[in-house]
Parts: sequence; structure tokens; C-alpha cells
Amino acid sequence: MSEYFRHTKIIATLGPATESKEMLAQLITAGVDILRLNMAHATHQWVKDAMWFIREVSTEVGRHVAVMMDVKGPEIRTGKVERPISLKAGDRVEFHIEGADPTGDLPSVSVNYPGLPHDLEVGNIVLVDSGLIRMKVFEKDDYRIRLEVLTPGELTSKRHINLPGVQVNLPALTQKDEEDLRAGVEAGIDFVALSFVRQAEDVRTLRRLLDELGSKARIIAKIEDQAGVRNMVEIVRASDGVMVARGDLGIEIDYHRLPLVQTELVNACKADGKPVIIATHLLESMISSPMPTRAEISDVSNAVREQADAVMLSGETTVGGYPLESVQVLKNIIQSIEPTVPPGLNDRIKLKEPKAKMLRSAAVLAADLENSGIVVFTRSGFLAYVLGALRPHGVPIYAFTDVDAIFRQLLLPWGVEPFLMEFSEDPEQTILDALNYLKRRNWAKPGDCLVVITNALANDKVIDTLQLRHVE
Repeated sequence: MSEYFRHTKIIATLGPATESKEMLAQLITAGVDILRLNMAHATHQWVKDAMWFIREVSTEVGRHVAVMMDVKGPEIRTGKVERPISLKAGDRVEFHIEGADPTGDLPSVSVNYPGLPHDLEVGNIVLVDSGLIRMKVFEKDDYRIRLEVLTPGELTSKRHINLPGVQVNLPALTQKDEEDLRAGVEAGIDFVALSFVRQAEDVRTLRRLLDELGSKARIIAKIEDQAGVRNMVEIVRASDGVMVARGDLGIEIDYHRLPLVQTELVNACKADGKPVIIATHLLESMISSPMPTRAEISDVSNAVREQADAVMLSGETTVGGYPLESVQVLKNIIQSIEPTVPPGLNDRIKLKEPKAKMLRSAAVLAADLENSGIVVFTRSGFLAYVLGALRPHGVPIYAFTDVDAIFRQLLLPWGVEPFLMEFSEDPEQTILDALNYLKRRNWAKPGDCLVVITNALANDKVIDTLQLRHVE
């Protein structure tokens, strides 16, 4: 076995700082497992070009990555402002829906969401520009809300609006999202990150669209508001994974509760056996600095200790001046912290199927053997995802598949190292091919003892087996 095996996966967002072939090659070689395409401002041609670049570069460097499309989702924003409006505490301002006339006695700005006056009540808090400007509703009608400024600031065009604790009636997918998804599916995306998931039905809506498009992409639900937090158990169950999107989430809930909610979400995913991604502001200072802050180091360390499946970079690799350094910082923190995590399996997960329980026995055995690993063969990804969810500390999970899409989707779960390999009709030959593959690629060496999960023929019946194999 290699001396150190990284369990926590790294996701990097593609952008102006990293979209050249040369930089892509360096990112992939540096250890990025998944590349994220943020569709907030992307074009369909950019998606097509990016996918072509990613696949070509992966082939050239001999290391493949998965691609996640992050759809923009529905957003509430202010309209165009001719000149910035300076607001002091105690000032009053009006928001009117597009198409309605302002009353004229207060500074007035349009908003793009016609349901805003209906969803809000007098006394509700409205946050503008990522929470920098705080206001309270003091009056409303069918077309307008009138607000008193609590925290001063300068109001400009197209500012994001957050409504903490308010259940908004926005659709799960906008028309732009659907068009983006069609382009993404055509290009061959592996994951879809769905923004502002408020209920399990939002995930099912996306699932139906992907089914219509003939896509097997896995759905990552982004939890970004109080409704998503309230419904986390149902959302986790309906999705293929969760992203703790701490940007909007940190605005929507009390900031001091964010670490607690993050832990709740990680635990909910571990209980259901679903991957969880920690995202936003992990190394924000590295957009302009070659070194992270001490607080950022501690933040990433906490995500690793909680055994999140992946940590994600956003602005650090889209517009930052130090994208490669940011990836290396994550790798260094992960390598330092993972070995210090107390051993033991995930005891929150509820395993129902007999085969899943056999996987737990395999994880216990591999951990007890020390310096071992688990070899699994899968065409659906199920076995490898369950093994990753079990969190066998210090045990590499070598997942072999002969399905391209599954191979890339296996790059997300904790501790899983996937390999694309043709399967033989003879299960024994498939095992030998896998062990030789691991030896040839220096993942294993002669004398290593591996736990192998596979099918075997017994009196013309296929049975599930757990075997101990020595690499020769």
C-alpha cells in the first residue's frame, strides 16, 4: 500500500483563472477530483468547450475527473438603479414588482419576483446585497413592500435579496436552468448541483427532467436557506448527495448557528449513506493571498474531522490569483488531519440490505488487518457508495467498474478510488486482473492482503462473497 491515501475529495470551480488547457492540466495533476461549472454567468458554448477541454486534458495527463454542473436556480434580485441610493439607518425605501408603478413618495426599486408582496408580512426582515443591508417591512400592498432601513449601505443594481425564515413560492428550476441542463446533458455532465433546494419535491422535479433527457447524472442538493434546513432529512433521502452551501446559508440563518447546522447536515448525510460537500469560503482569502488565514485552516480541518466527503473551492479557482496553491493547501490540511481522526466506522448509517451489511464486515476486517484495502466490483456504484459511507478509517476502497459514467461518479464518495476496467466473464479472472492492475499502478505491492467483494459461481448459482486475497 502507499504510505498515505487521501479519503477526502477536492472539488474546484472552473473559471477565468483556470479554464486554459495548461492550467486545467495542472489542476487535475495536482489532485482535483471534480470540476464544477457554475452556470450563474456561463454560456452553453462555454459548457461545450469546457467539457471538451476537460476530457482531452484528462486523457493527456492520464488522470480523469468528474464534472458537476451547478445550475443558478431561482433568485430574487433588485432591478436596475440609475444611480446608487445611499441608505442610512431609519431611512425608508420601497420595492415594487416589475410592471407596477412606484408610489413616488419614497425611493423605489423594482424586484424580479412578483410574489414578494404576497410572501412577506409586516415585520419580516429583508436582507439585500448578501446581507450587508438589513431592512424591516413596515407596510405592503399587492404590488409593493415598504421597508425601514436597519443597517445602512449603498443600494445598487441587481442586488441579491434574502428573506430569512420566509417560505417563498419560487420554482425549483427556472427556464434558464432547464436550458442549461439540456446543454450540460448533451455535453456529458456527471453531477448536477441544484441551488436553493427547499423541499424533497424540488429534487424530484429535477430528477424527472433528467429522466426525460436520458441522463443518469447524480443530483447534489444545495442547502441554502431555513426551509432546506428544516426539511433536510427528506431532502437527503431524495437526493444523491448534499452540498452545504454556506454562502447564502450563512445569511439565511443566525451566523453563530452555521457550524451547528453544518454538523447536522453532515450527520444527516452520514445516517442516510449520502455524500456531503462542504462549500463556500473555505480559503476565501487565497483569492488574493498565497497563504490561507489561520481561521480558514481550522475551518477546513473541521470539515475533514467531520468526515465530509468533499471540500470545494469557488472563487479561489475561478478568479483567484493562486488556484494551484489553494488546491495544495487543501491537500496539505487533509493529509495532516485525516490520520488524526479517531478510528471506527460510521455508526449512524442504517444498513438494510444483507449485502450492505456484508460490506460493513469487509470494512471491519480491512481495518483490523492494517495496511489493507477493499476491492469491489460495481456497475451501478451502489457497493462503492455504501463502503464510502461506512467511513473505514485508513482503508482505501478500490472500486472497479466497466461503465464510464459510473467510474466518474465514483470520484465523489469518501475514500473511493475508482478504476475503469473491462470485466471478464470469469469472476476469478476479473479479480486477478484487478489485483494486477493495482500492482501495475503502484496502488498495491506483492504481499499485500486485500479484502475482495465479488460474485462467485456455486452449483450454477451466483453468490455474494467476501474473500481475502494476497497480491502476488
